[in-house]
Amino acid sequence: MSTDRNQTLFDRARQVIPGGVNSPVRAFKAVGGTPRFIKRAQGAYFWDANDQRYIDYIGSWGPMILGHGHPAVLEAVQKAALEGFSFGAPTEREVELAEAILQRVPSLEMVRLVSSGTEAGMSAIRVARGATGRSKIIKFEGCYHGHADALLVKAGSGLATFGNPTSAGVPPEVVQHTLVLEYNHLQQLEEAFALHGKEVACLIIEPIAGNMNFVRASVPFMKRCRELCTQYGAVLILDEVMTGLRVAYGSAQSVFARDIPGFEPDMTVLGKVIGGGMPLAAFGGKRALMEQLAPLGPVYQAGTLSGNPVATACGLATLQEIGKPGFYEDLGRKTQALVSGLCQAASAAGIPFCGDSEGGMFGFFLFPELPQNYAKVMTTNNSQFNTLFHGLLERGVYIAPALYEAGFMSAAHTDADIAETVAAAADIFKRL
Repeated sequence: MSTDRNQTLFDRARQVIPGGVNSPVRAFKAVGGTPRFIKRAQGAYFWDANDQRYIDYIGSWGPMILGHGHPAVLEAVQKAALEGFSFGAPTEREVELAEAILQRVPSLEMVRLVSSGTEAGMSAIRVARGATGRSKIIKFEGCYHGHADALLVKAGSGLATFGNPTSAGVPPEVVQHTLVLEYNHLQQLEEAFALHGKEVACLIIEPIAGNMNFVRASVPFMKRCRELCTQYGAVLILDEVMTGLRVAYGSAQSVFARDIPGFEPDMTVLGKVIGGGMPLAAFGGKRALMEQLAPLGPVYQAGTLSGNPVATACGLATLQEIGKPGFYEDLGRKTQALVSGLCQAASAAGIPFCGDSEGGMFGFFLFPELPQNYAKVMTTNNSQFNTLFHGLLERGVYIAPALYEAGFMSAAHTDADIAETVAAAADIFKRL
């Protein structure tokens, strides 16, 4: 009999869960092999069902900015759990968390808590449509905003046509109002607004994309998104589910505000870090937009577990810790050290490689220079990436099991962890 508990659990899971996983990327389909079933985690590490330890660079896909099992967060969660799991009624902690989020993201005047990034994204779009009375939305290829029907869409054949569904079960008529453009393509953006601007309810964008690996919107591109939305009366929505409080204290919008004076979105979608690992997300924006929501306005949105008391305790404790002086400076230093070390190791082995980071979020590519859009990202050498992924896995380093996913650093990672990771990668680069 197999002694690999990961394989045994995967075999069992496939009998009762589609594909053996409850979120597709966990299945290792892109890289091959058996997914690791995680048994426990602490700090910068987790252990699989075979008790193999890994340095964790996915951090639950971003929320674990403090690392796993931070004492202050554990204490807050344990205390909240003793008080009650869920009430279906308001709590003081919901107000405290909302106030803490608004303090950190000045563009937000009001915020509503929900349970997932998908829920937050679809709700923000509904508010934009309700407030403007328009139907059409603009999104960008390679930006992921959750699995709501209208957002599971790929680019159409031209600017005069709208997107096509990328998932079975999504009727073409559901995405007929979704226009998909190329990320960082200024001319296309201009043409889209010239053609459809008066019908566009909102433009939704990841300011730093994390689902085509780490790709930044250029400053001129983001500036023009803001200008065109203002000109045509469309709502600019920044999807900061990944980047929110992860790349900077004020999120990615504060990074762009350094180069674009007065820059801010009309609405923001948040998740991951604000929940500290618990199911919690939020969407918010200008008061006039948010007051469109029921019970004040005609746009309906609700959730049984929204503002869950245990999740808000986890999120609030996390925000308190990451708000301490020097937190982001130290996190950014470590992330840059990792990316720089990987680039140097690849260069020494003659492997085309580049990387980028902001705060505690990073990405790397098997290219000599950073890509600017999804189409370029998808030309990455798959076989080389898969070799790198499995080589790191065998050496106790866990990165995202897909070439189009960003990575995440935590405060718990040490310089020794980074050195161990770079040494492992250097060994693999020599064999590529």
